[in-house]
Amino acid sequence: MKRSQLILVVIGIVAIVGLYALPKVVVDNESKGAEISQGNSDSTAQSAAPTAMHEAEISLEQAEEIASLKLKIDQNTSKQDFISASERLGEIYRSLSKFDSAGYFLSLAAESYPALELSENAGNAFYEAFGFALDTDKVTYTADQTRKYLGQVLEKDPTRLDLKTKIAMTYVSSSNPMQGITMLREVLAEDPTNEDGLFNMGILSMQSGQYKRATERFEELIQYHPDNLQGQFYLGVSYFEADQKNKAKAQFEKVKEMTQDEMILGSIQSYLDKL
Repeated sequence: MKRSQLILVVIGIVAIVGLYALPKVVVDNESKGAEISQGNSDSTAQSAAPTAMHEAEISLEQAEEIASLKLKIDQNTSKQDFISASERLGEIYRSLSKFDSAGYFLSLAAESYPALELSENAGNAFYEAFGFALDTDKVTYTADQTRKYLGQVLEKDPTRLDLKTKIAMTYVSSSNPMQGITMLREVLAEDPTNEDGLFNMGILSMQSGQYKRATERFEELIQYHPDNLQGQFYLGVSYFEADQKNKAKAQFEKVKEMTQDEMILGSIQSYLDKL
């Protein structure tokens, strides 16, 4: 899949889920002939072992605890011990930023003892992994797992627009990106002030080069959610790319007052230097 040029400005703002894997998609063309262009659209889901997807080092203490917890699971202990061990493994792997491994062990609990809470925990872990996945196989695998487990919760409770937004974003990087765009539009139709919906539509507009439309989305976002730092930052980027330089400068100066993060401030300064 093609990587967005937005990689250069996302440093320090890692919560933008799936942005690196997004295809080129025209997201705000309301006509039925909305344009879609992407690479590697024929990729299929891969069921690679999730615990092998990371190479980060683990401390001896963590390794011993992980081995003990895995043993409890392998021995098929009581329901409570099984769930507790799976959840603890999820915590450990999350702390190591191994979100796909966290999802794997949380999914063991969800499969062994079905419950919406366990499904949601597994789905959220896989969604975090999806946000950091960089190659096609990992994107596809974690997206599929996200849809599987969060979909179970959404099916029982269709009012969970937060979960619908996450599922929508996994479709955007699939062979059928318009399904994700349609879901995001449905979220905003039901809740026009939805923070995640507005933010993600703004990001997708940027990714497809629709910077004027992106400014509109981010303006809406910060109108209703002024504390959304990411939205404030990307509004400035959208102004810059839309050649609205005065607005871009004012917006970047505003964001500088909102954060002390050196990486974000460095990105802002790089834009200000070009104005």
